[in-house]
Amino acid sequence: MNFDFSPEQIQLRNEARRFLAARCPPAAVRAVLEGPAPYDQALWAGVAEMGFLGVRIPEEHGGLGLGFLELCVIAEELGRALAPLPVSSSVYMATEFLLAAGDPAQQARWLPRLAGGEAIGTFAFAETAGRVAPETITTAARGGGLWGAKLPVPDGDVADFAVVAAQGDEGLSLFLVDLAQSEVTRTPVATLDPTRSHARLDFAGAAAEPLGRPGQGWALTQQVFDAAAVLTAFEQVGGADKALEMARDYALERMAFGRQIGSFQAIKHMLADMYVVATLARSNAYYGAWALARGAAELPAAAATARVSASQAFQHCAKNNIQVHGGMGFTWAFDCHLYYRRSNLLALSLGSLSEWEDKLIDRLRAQAA
Repeated sequence: MNFDFSPEQIQLRNEARRFLAARCPPAAVRAVLEGPAPYDQALWAGVAEMGFLGVRIPEEHGGLGLGFLELCVIAEELGRALAPLPVSSSVYMATEFLLAAGDPAQQARWLPRLAGGEAIGTFAFAETAGRVAPETITTAARGGGLWGAKLPVPDGDVADFAVVAAQGDEGLSLFLVDLAQSEVTRTPVATLDPTRSHARLDFAGAAAEPLGRPGQGWALTQQVFDAAAVLTAFEQVGGADKALEMARDYALERMAFGRQIGSFQAIKHMLADMYVVATLARSNAYYGAWALARGAAELPAAAATARVSASQAFQHCAKNNIQVHGGMGFTWAFDCHLYYRRSNLLALSLGSLSEWEDKLIDRLRAQAA
C-alpha cells in the first residue's frame, strides 16, 4: 500500500521548494522580523502568481480547483521556509470559511481576490486569555452592526476582511466584515514572532453580513479548525525537518577537540530524538491529510492527533537545534531563533497544546464508543 503523495503532488512540492528557496531565504524572513513591514509583499505576489493561494479555490473564481492534499504539500514548504506571509489566516481560515458557508455573492466578491493575492482575510475569534468557548464570546451583532473587540487576531493589521464569531439573535454565528470601515479600529500587538503579525480589532457598529446559517457558528468553526489543524501540522512538520537539517549540518561541520561534534554521543542522541519526533509527526500529519481529503469520519481524531504531534515535534526540534549550535545558537546572528519563534507561535495559533490534547482524548473516547 502506498502512503505517499502522488507523483503530481510530489512535483508540486518540489516546485514550491525551489521557488521558496530562491525567493524566501532566511535573509527575507529577517527583513520582515527586523523591519517595519508586517509581511513580505513581493513574496505574497509571487506565491499568488504561482497559484499557491488559490489551491482550493474553484477555477471559476480564479483558483486551481485542487484538493486538500495539494494544499498540504504547499503548507509543508511554507513551513520549511518560515514564509513571512499571512497564509494561515487567509488561506487556511478565511478561504475555507467562504468555501464552506459563503453564499454565491460573497464567494464571487472575495474568492477571486483571495486567489490573486489582491485581498487578505482572517478569522476573529478569541477575545480574552484562555480557552475560547461559546460563552466566552461577547462580541454581538445588532441591527446589522457589530459591537465588541477581538484579541489577538492573526494578520488583523493587514487583512481586508474578517470572518467574525459573534453572538446573534439565534446564538453564536459568523459574520463577514469589511475591515476598511471607519467603525473598525486596528491596533497591532507584539508577539514572539513578528513575521506573523497580530492585532486587536475593535468594532463600533461596523456593518456585518451573516456568513452561513444563524446559530451554527460554533459547529462551523470546529469544522474549519480541524482542516486548519492538519494544514498547520504540515507547516510544523516542514519547520521541524528544516530545524533538524540545520542541526545535523552544523554537527557535521563544527569541530571540537579535533573531531566533529556530531561524533559525540550526547549530540548523536539529541539528533536521534529530533528525528524520531519529526518522523512521528509526519506520520500523524499524513493520517490527518488522508482523513481530510476523504472527509472521513476519523477526521476529528486525526486532526487532533496531527495537531498535538506536530506542535510537539516543531517545538522539540527548534529548541534542540539551538542546543546543538551551543552558545552560538542563542545569538541573533544565527537563524536558530527564527524557527524557535515560529514553533511557539504555531503551537498557539489554533488554541493551546493542552486544549488540543483534551480534544484528542474526548474524540478518541467518542470514536471508541
